[in-house]
Amino acid sequence: MSSPEPHVRSGRSTRASARPVVAITGAASGVGHRLALRLAASEEVRKVVAIDERRADVPGAQWRVLDVRDPAIADRLRLEDRPVDVVVHLALDMDLESDPAARTAFNVRGTQTVLTAAAAAGVHRVVLVTSAMVYGALADNDVPLAEDAPLRATEEASCVGDLLEIERLGRRAPRAHPGLNVTVVRPAVLVGGTDTALTRYFESPRLLVVAGSRPRWQFCHVDDLVEALEYAALGWAEGEMAVGCDGWLEQEEVEELSGIRRMELPQAVALGAAARLHRLGLTPSPAGDLEYTRYPWVVSGSRLHEAGWRPRWSNEEVLAALLEEVKGRHTVVGRRLGRKDATTLGAAGATVALVGTAALVRRARKRRGG
Repeated sequence: MSSPEPHVRSGRSTRASARPVVAITGAASGVGHRLALRLAASEEVRKVVAIDERRADVPGAQWRVLDVRDPAIADRLRLEDRPVDVVVHLALDMDLESDPAARTAFNVRGTQTVLTAAAAAGVHRVVLVTSAMVYGALADNDVPLAEDAPLRATEEASCVGDLLEIERLGRRAPRAHPGLNVTVVRPAVLVGGTDTALTRYFESPRLLVVAGSRPRWQFCHVDDLVEALEYAALGWAEGEMAVGCDGWLEQEEVEELSGIRRMELPQAVALGAAARLHRLGLTPSPAGDLEYTRYPWVVSGSRLHEAGWRPRWSNEEVLAALLEEVKGRHTVVGRRLGRKDATTLGAAGATVALVGTAALVRRARKRRGG
């Protein structure tokens, strides 16, 4: 990991009266837990209020154990003498294996409830986390994209529909609740204890490349996201902000660094197979996920940079960390395979994805009798 540059914090007060009380939803695990630990140990924060359906070990935090969809959360966004100043909303279900309808209901209803409850409780700022995926992966995207670039994603990829709705809720909230500030943080491909369609891409024995595409890869290590969220929670950076490593990697660089060879398929074959497998319920990834491996969606992160934030990780370092994390896992077109299946398919060499696709489709047809 590269050494961080010193952060610019001129003019930022550390007086006790200026230190905020920060509530974090989803504080028992993942990014929420990491952020809760960081802010609870920070001299810049007066108190952390940790919100989740279960407790975790966060020294010094005050816990509120409840579902974020419960309207009672408005009453819990207060200490005895004052309301919470900032809410960082991280209680989202991004599990590929979750039922899509239930996942959307949780994500959208939870965000609606948190925004409404924050306004009712007198909270000054809510920080939402979505993804740079909301910009969409398109052939004509600027490289890199500015934060104020239009959100052109469609709802055909995993969880992107939920993220777009969360963005819409975030934009409407200040109009419905004057005085409430909403900051949105959009990480690039997130790595570090995460399981997404894009991290599973690197679990395959061959890197699927759609003929004629030219992807560019930009990563965001979870440590850098947590530090960016600290900036957002403390008001050191506001508005709509993207976060990721500096620059990007071309597909050829990814292949060279990873040591994983490509398998290039015609667009109709790749998209058709992905759509059929998802329709049959054999893979969690819809065909829309492939767009993010075909076209660029690199972000500049200029607003965080202007505030003094710098990524501690490079794209090369995050890719190395990801490859170490997924070592021993075997995935074909988004579907995790057991060791026996992986060994059989691995022997197929360059045709591994096509063999895997055909085998899965045949198996499904046989079960369904057609």
